[in-house]
Parts: sequence; C-alpha cells; structure tokens
Amino acid sequence: MAKLVYGLNQSLDGYVDHLEFRPSAALFRHFIELARDLTGMVYGRRMYEIMRYWDEDLPDWAAEEHDFAAAWRSKPKWVVSRSLKSVGPNTTLVADDFEAVIRGLKAQLPGEIDVAGPDLAGSLTNLGLIDEYRLYVHPIVVGRGKPFFSGPRPPLRFVTSDLIGEDVIRLTYVPA
Repeated sequence: MAKLVYGLNQSLDGYVDHLEFRPSAALFRHFIELARDLTGMVYGRRMYEIMRYWDEDLPDWAAEEHDFAAAWRSKPKWVVSRSLKSVGPNTTLVADDFEAVIRGLKAQLPGEIDVAGPDLAGSLTNLGLIDEYRLYVHPIVVGRGKPFFSGPRPPLRFVTSDLIGEDVIRLTYVPA
C-alpha cells in the first residue's frame, strides 16, 4: 500500500511560493534523491503547471537540474483538474472522482506518492488520505501568498525534524 505524502517548501510564516525559495545545493540534491525514490506524484492544476518547467531540458541547466528533470520525468504523475484538457508525457489527467482514483493508487501501488499543491492536499486531508506531512521551513518571511494548509490545520502528531543544508528544517508530522 502506498503512502501519500504532502510536502512543500514554506516560509516561517506558513506560505508556499515557489518564486521565494531558491533551494541550496544540499536541498536540491535532497529533492533529486526524493524524486528518484518516489512511486509517483499527484498534483493540483497550478502546481502541475509550475512543475511542467521540468518537461524539457534547457541548455543553460547545471548537471543537477538535468538530474532532477530526468528523475521527475521518469515518474508517473496524476493531475487532478477539471479545467485542464490535456497533460504532458507520463501523466494522467484525473477530472472526475479523484477520491476513488487516489484511493485506488494507494491500494495498488507500493512506496511513496508525493502530493503537491495546498488546495489538493486540503481536499485529500479532508478525506483522510494524507499519511504524512513534510514541511520544509525556510528562514524567510514572505507575508503573503498561498498557505501550506489551505483550510484548518488537521490534528497532527510530530514525528521528526531534519536539518537539510545549512538553513532548511524539514518537519515531519502524521495525522493524530
């Protein structure tokens, strides 16, 4: 049975904004290894559109960027959206009954499936489908944006913390 893990970078004040967080070399290596080990990824529309950046190699990328892109492309992805009409390679569009699809993925696949996107994660939290929350806390205050938790924070139990690189702390929680 797969474990559904919601994890994103966030500011000290609880916001997720991909333009505010430039990962250090150590954090980027962490995300490369994480992507390599995943069974797959589930995205909401907005997060998927951001991540489509990795669909094609750019000539000015460093080796690590090519490594991440290769790992990302190799994994199956599911995009929950009613507005998208098509998705890229190795990606399945989930337009209807996303709960049944996600429950099916959890039941049929092994390993970890990454969930990205606060709104989608909020919906999956309300359905009791998120198994673990990983908050990558950066030492920055942005004061605006999309919060990590799209609704009331669910009751959580702290599991562990890890320092990644010099300044990012990963906090891991499970539903209480």
